[in-house]
Amino acid sequence: MAAFNLAIGEEFFDNLRRSGCHYVDKTELIYDIATAGGSRITLFTRPRRFGKTLAMSMMLSFFDITKDSRDVFEGLAVAEHTDFCREWMNQYPVLFLSLKDVFGLDFENAYAMLKARIANLCKKHFYLADSEKVNALDRQIFLKLCKETGSISQVKDSLLLLTRMMYAHYNRPAVLLLDEYDVPLAKAHDAQTDSSEYYDRILDVMRGLMSSTFKTNEYLKFAVITGCLRIAKESIFTGVNNFKTYSILDSRFGSSFGFTQHEVEALLNAAGYADKMDLIKSWYDGYVFGNSEIFCPWDVINYVWDLMENPDKKPDNYWKYTSENEILRAFTKNPAFQISEKFETLMNGGMIVQTISDELAYRSLSDKEDNLWSVLFMTGYLTKAKKQEQGKTLHLKIPNAEIAEIFQETVVNYFVDTMDRNIQKELMDALWNGQEQEASRIISDLLWDTISYNNYHENYYHAFLTGIFAGQPYAVKSDQENGLGRTDIVIKDRRNRRAMIIEAKKADTETAMELECLHAKQQITEKQYARGLSGYTKIICYGISFYQKTAMARLLE
Repeated sequence: MAAFNLAIGEEFFDNLRRSGCHYVDKTELIYDIATAGGSRITLFTRPRRFGKTLAMSMMLSFFDITKDSRDVFEGLAVAEHTDFCREWMNQYPVLFLSLKDVFGLDFENAYAMLKARIANLCKKHFYLADSEKVNALDRQIFLKLCKETGSISQVKDSLLLLTRMMYAHYNRPAVLLLDEYDVPLAKAHDAQTDSSEYYDRILDVMRGLMSSTFKTNEYLKFAVITGCLRIAKESIFTGVNNFKTYSILDSRFGSSFGFTQHEVEALLNAAGYADKMDLIKSWYDGYVFGNSEIFCPWDVINYVWDLMENPDKKPDNYWKYTSENEILRAFTKNPAFQISEKFETLMNGGMIVQTISDELAYRSLSDKEDNLWSVLFMTGYLTKAKKQEQGKTLHLKIPNAEIAEIFQETVVNYFVDTMDRNIQKELMDALWNGQEQEASRIISDLLWDTISYNNYHENYYHAFLTGIFAGQPYAVKSDQENGLGRTDIVIKDRRNRRAMIIEAKKADTETAMELECLHAKQQITEKQYARGLSGYTKIICYGISFYQKTAMARLLE
């Protein structure tokens, strides 16, 4: 088998191709966009980590007049369109701007980041300052933007200025690639406290930037924009015509971002891990874009990379590390939304029916429950349960095991944050005093009060218990090596020289709970978990079994 190379997090197309790493061919997107007709500005909205930035870098490489890209596209799908490549490849000046880092704690910091990004873009095209074909007044403003001393109106007109200067220099209209366009507004929305000044001011800048760039720009060949959400047109794209959006509701371009099953199978065959297909499918598949079923490419690539180091590696939750999952917390924290039953349905593998909008305004995301469900759908936390379903009223589900785990963790964390500390103390007193029935009752009551679901896994109960014990004046350790194994939970009360060992089990039926408690207690004894707790004068051991929303605590005598 030929050597298999894989790159993690590589967002520069040329580097990826010239390094000899495996590449899932998405170059047909170039041909489809350039020959689409009817729209000069195309916006793609996709969840994070579905290859948007790499796709933009691919288009930069293909169209950029300063490059010779024949080698990096050799053998790829777009190269089969020979007449198209002859006419379009490396024939246009290109501006590529990413706004993914344009944010801060307040407007001043976010605006400074925007000016820095504009300055870097100008410096990349500094040859325009020396061009004899460029208007002298444009050159003066260009130099101010390079130094980050331009006025706010000049920053708003910066992309229009650059396309005009490029047109003067090359005598050809420019291609504009604007990546993660909605990040400044999303971050401003997340950062708000009692004042909306930050959001209002960054909205004004972004509206001005978009309007001047796209409204009446005769120097623009076409533009491609990417983001997670389509911001309502009246909020940011005022007066922009000839504009087409493709969201995850649209069938066209459905497989242009993310991996199809065929593409994942080819990757696994090349890597030598074809036997992992079913596992990868259960964890990282399930997204439906249009009518195409899609895997998250970030997850697939990271897991294959880990498999290359450890062939026995279990799937990990790579997606949760790329976001703060704030939208899920917004759901659980809002008392106006009655979402517990819907969450329980979803977490139990069921479907809910919701009306979805693919055009939203960040300011109004929390105004009504439907908006938040729409955001969960558009950002990948939920997906269509019926692939061929059309329209805006859809059956929704959690796409895979990875996202289900994020739902579980969010619910547990919310429960811990809002738990009544008096009840928490009552539970600890009952456990320290060996009161099995009282401890069982309190844990069951807490389970009933939180968002929960029927198809539990042991790790959910484990996290639930760990959360219950958090914030107490004890040292709480989870999955710690003791004796001949790893204990689920160890609680140490150094002041009173006492410790508690807890082993959690999931029962398949209510009648099996007593037996699972017995198994837990046997495990504590056989694995000698108490052996690592020398110096403690009192060691209490519990087996705690769970069935759905009921708990049973049994003391090891």
